[in-house]
Amino acid sequence: MLAALGVVVVGATTVLLGNLDTAAPHVDRNAVWIDNVRRGPMLREVRGIGSLVPEDIRWVATQTSGRIDHIEILPGALLPADAVVVVLSNQELLQSAEAARWALRAAEAEQANQRAQLEGRLLELRSGIAQVEAAMKQAQLEAEINEALFGDGLVADLTLKLSRVRADELATRYRIEQQRLEFQERARAPQLAVVEAAVEQARARHQLLAAQVDGLRVRARTPGVLQRMSVTDGEQVVSGQSLFQIANPEKLKAVIRIPETQARDVQIGQKATIDTRNGVVAGQVVRVDPNVENGTVAVDVRVDGGFPRGARPDLTVEGRIELERLDDVLHVGRPAFAREDGVVGVFKFLPGSDLAVRTPVRFGRQSVSEIEILDGLLPGDRIILSDTSAWDDHDRLRVN
Repeated sequence: MLAALGVVVVGATTVLLGNLDTAAPHVDRNAVWIDNVRRGPMLREVRGIGSLVPEDIRWVATQTSGRIDHIEILPGALLPADAVVVVLSNQELLQSAEAARWALRAAEAEQANQRAQLEGRLLELRSGIAQVEAAMKQAQLEAEINEALFGDGLVADLTLKLSRVRADELATRYRIEQQRLEFQERARAPQLAVVEAAVEQARARHQLLAAQVDGLRVRARTPGVLQRMSVTDGEQVVSGQSLFQIANPEKLKAVIRIPETQARDVQIGQKATIDTRNGVVAGQVVRVDPNVENGTVAVDVRVDGGFPRGARPDLTVEGRIELERLDDVLHVGRPAFAREDGVVGVFKFLPGSDLAVRTPVRFGRQSVSEIEILDGLLPGDRIILSDTSAWDDHDRLRVN
């Protein structure tokens, strides 16, 4: 009977212990993050890290090939528009420019000589016309006198006829000389156009080479800060090659990298805040990059009133973009393991107890630090937001 009684006691104890839950592990309250579920307005935001970038960035390229003779200014300097940044050398270009200068002078001399010859020819024609005109008038006068004398019988008929023939001949010659003068005056412009075209061609070549020679001293062309230098002393460069970058430090924008999973709701015109570690400024989204790079999307934010003092290009900043405002939703601080539109088991405290029980919760839309609750929790519930993966084998935790 004693043996049978012992067997019954051992069996009952075994069944009782089997029905008891595994003892809940103890967790230090200071080691976990606890938050209360609440109902009310919720601001949906996304957050990203980025940097300040000048809105106006220009790469300055060389207009001619050559060798980098000297770099006059190093990156970081504030430049006026006419500042010489890089000096190139090109002996072949210098020789060609000098030859073009002498060719222009020769063409101009030929133009002046041609103009002088044409003017001299016109003067000769005008002088000949004047002589023919004088002879014609004299012959006409003699013919008139002979006609009067012939009527009185004082001049022979032959003499009268000869005087008339001479007057007609000189009149015809006068008309021909006038036509020659008119033709020569009309032909003057085409003849000068030939030499003028040669002068213009020589001048254009000279100006082109002179501009290329002046381009050996590469200037900033626009005021700003010299940001980058892409060449070094002694390097050979070709025409059109970029030498240095200039940015306007007065006009900056923030480029924020947003995770691609959160960037789908980012739209142009949305409000944003930029933290420069020296102040927080407001702005708005002006561009969303359509491409994904390293799992993030670049978002450009233009600041409304300017950045705080000390802001400069490449300064690391943090940006928050406001997606929408939810008026009356159930929400809580975003757990480390929660995901949008998903069901996750969280540890919820029993009312008035330090015991937290794993409870399935369906989450909705999320923000930077908060997430919407669709099912599984009620206002006032307390849950653990910290990572609880170390207790995946337990359904209960005792926090004290």
